[in-house]
Amino acid sequence: MNASAHIEAVYTEICRRNPGEGEFHQAAAEVLDSLKPALDRHPEYTGTGILERLCEPERQLIFRVPWVDDHGAVRVNRGFRVEFNSALGPYKGGLRFHPSVNLGIVKFLGFEQIFKNALTGMAIGGGKGGADFDPKGCSDGEVMRFCQSFMTELHRHLGEHTDVPAGDIGVGAREIGYLFGQYKRITNRYESGVLTGKPVGWGGSHVRTEATGYGAVYFAEAMLATRGAGFEGRRVVVSGSGNVAVYAAEKVHALGGRVIACSDSSGYLVDENGIDLDLLKDIKEVRRARISAYAEAKPTARFSARGTVYDVPCDIALPCATQNELGGEDAVALVKNGVRAVAEGANMPCTPEAVAVFREAGVLFGPGKAANAGGVATSALEMQQNAARDTWSFEATETRLAAVMRDVHRQCRDTAEAYGGNSEDYVLGANVAGFLKVAQAMTAQGVI
Repeated sequence: MNASAHIEAVYTEICRRNPGEGEFHQAAAEVLDSLKPALDRHPEYTGTGILERLCEPERQLIFRVPWVDDHGAVRVNRGFRVEFNSALGPYKGGLRFHPSVNLGIVKFLGFEQIFKNALTGMAIGGGKGGADFDPKGCSDGEVMRFCQSFMTELHRHLGEHTDVPAGDIGVGAREIGYLFGQYKRITNRYESGVLTGKPVGWGGSHVRTEATGYGAVYFAEAMLATRGAGFEGRRVVVSGSGNVAVYAAEKVHALGGRVIACSDSSGYLVDENGIDLDLLKDIKEVRRARISAYAEAKPTARFSARGTVYDVPCDIALPCATQNELGGEDAVALVKNGVRAVAEGANMPCTPEAVAVFREAGVLFGPGKAANAGGVATSALEMQQNAARDTWSFEATETRLAAVMRDVHRQCRDTAEAYGGNSEDYVLGANVAGFLKVAQAMTAQGVI
């Protein structure tokens, strides 16, 4: 069977065996569509079931999470952990607490994580997890009781050499603390390397909070440099206003750019003077208020509940909110308004239609599995520090992060040139580079 027929057969089987999991289908199609040149050059991967095994998780966990709210009512949520591939190391990937979480979303995230983690050069495999629990509006006590119940079930599948979760949407330092406390209580082990994203005071790494946002900007900076450009004086739009968005904006400002717009689920904000990050952090991290509160406090800003943040003319766009937030019409608007580069700070925030628009227009496009690898790279650095009972300075950790992101960019560019003849095809470069690393390890380890 030739490479094209093999890829088509694998994708058909994915859709048949995983009905209703649209995000997983989308993620698998995006990777598989890039792999023909790799399989043409390495036909040995066609006959050994590498693709079939790569697209089927090694383990999928679904479990009930019962907990008691502040009114004494018993609530029940559903928990997930998909341990997708451990060829390069223990499963590594975040936990997402959000009402939208289902098996298909967790599988898409875990599948992306395989290639993202491979690109970092760290010894980590791919996994992802979470629950359809919404921490918004819950008291600290409710969040604690939920996390304790969640970890009571999940702990038996974790370990620093087995599976190492981190945070994601809805899971920050508070949730990681409650999860770790319950893990320690159940196992009677202070195994700090079993969770990453911990506060610095007890085993966490400097830069972990900033890492995904900083990393996306470092990747975008590397892309721009190939065309003799940078962030200096550029208008930048960032979607979202969570950790990734806030710290992407912070690094853009440090590099001389000006973030003029950001968003949340209620709408988007424009401040032509540049987003005041101290005010934004106060509103989103302290007050936990809607982004419209920024416009109420700043006369130079305006808030809109209609349209999208991508309607704002910019040079560089950093989608940092959630999957499939930037569609084909948004991409057309960005191109029309002169966007030069797009780097995904979130996981798969651009739809296939949007990616096609950017690629056809010659816009530099950094896919999430490359551009947002900074978060998991710094998690792996946290694992190294935990293993050595060591703590590195902020400056030393950020230097390592910047080096990792430059290397991810180099791998994508070199692989795109070698397998597609176009060094700016970062989608092909990221997918093929990640695939080859994992496929080589899987082949060496036999059929397992």
